[in-house]
Amino acid sequence: MDNISILQLKPGYKLAKDVHTELGGLVLAKGTVLLPRDLEVLRAFLIQHVEIESEAGEGKGTVKKETVTNSAAAASSFEQDYDKMIALTKAAFQSSVAAGVPILELRTQLETLFKHLNKYNILTFQPYGMKEDDYRYHNAVTVSLTSYLLAQWSGLPQKDWMQVALAGLLHDIGNVKVDPLLLHKPAPLTQEEQEEIRQHTTYGYQLLKNAKAINEGVRLTALQHHEKVDGSGYPLGLDGTQIHTYAKVVSVADIFHAMTLEKAYRRAQSPYIVLEQLHTEAFGKLDPTTVQIFINKVTQLSNGTKVRLSNEEIGEIVFVDRDHPTRPWINVKGQIVNLTQQRNLHIKEIITSS
Repeated sequence: MDNISILQLKPGYKLAKDVHTELGGLVLAKGTVLLPRDLEVLRAFLIQHVEIESEAGEGKGTVKKETVTNSAAAASSFEQDYDKMIALTKAAFQSSVAAGVPILELRTQLETLFKHLNKYNILTFQPYGMKEDDYRYHNAVTVSLTSYLLAQWSGLPQKDWMQVALAGLLHDIGNVKVDPLLLHKPAPLTQEEQEEIRQHTTYGYQLLKNAKAINEGVRLTALQHHEKVDGSGYPLGLDGTQIHTYAKVVSVADIFHAMTLEKAYRRAQSPYIVLEQLHTEAFGKLDPTTVQIFINKVTQLSNGTKVRLSNEEIGEIVFVDRDHPTRPWINVKGQIVNLTQQRNLHIKEIITSS
């Protein structure tokens, strides 16, 4: 057994002892074979050193490294293709005004990324090492991935899935024509500044107007993703009967990721708190059917997820009540905490999924 620095850890090392936070919460259990995402969890909790199993018969300092599973390799491939998608999206956005939008290149990379969708968990995914200035590109790609899944869950025809994904990827492309100082301004915006920000919907439609290999739904999503079903949205004040289906799907994904991704001036919010807010928004603002499908599907995937509660206790989701999907049952040190009954508690943070 060897005590090694977090900086020396690599995927495949096997923990010889449980790893706990300063408050005593379990982060990773003894015997865990570390995957790339586990290293991120350890860094997130500011763990400095861990105990790793030594090879039998070897001298001190020789640690035991298990064969990294196919799962770890697949996770690595997903992260690599995700990073390529971010780079391509950034380049496409920055050149869109002068050179148009390279739809075919974006579509090809999306198709590659979709091969790893089983490694994408909407509730727990957080881009590693995201730069502050790259928020908009991470938002575009995560909204695209989530919209692709939500299109399937909503029963849209298969021919629409990729188009919805492109709508998610390009919904905010109009921001390239907005003053970046306004987009990143931490202080409240003036009325005039708000009006300029709102122009990104019109700018986006104009940028996509002559783009090939996308349908009108993609263009309308750029224009309509801030419209509300009660007519209170912008830029046209459309009601639910006038908003394109793609825009209804993308707007749900966009709000979720806008609130759960880290920003320079705002910490990421708990996905479960955001889901509860989405549920509230479904009454008059967002398409209620789309919101309900989204909440039900993403919470179905959460059994086994490690979470931190608002009282700082760490536990694992063991049961999701169909009638209260945002308030599951949590196993905390062998005790079941039913969040449906204990309304004073909520899930503050998702740590990782099992």
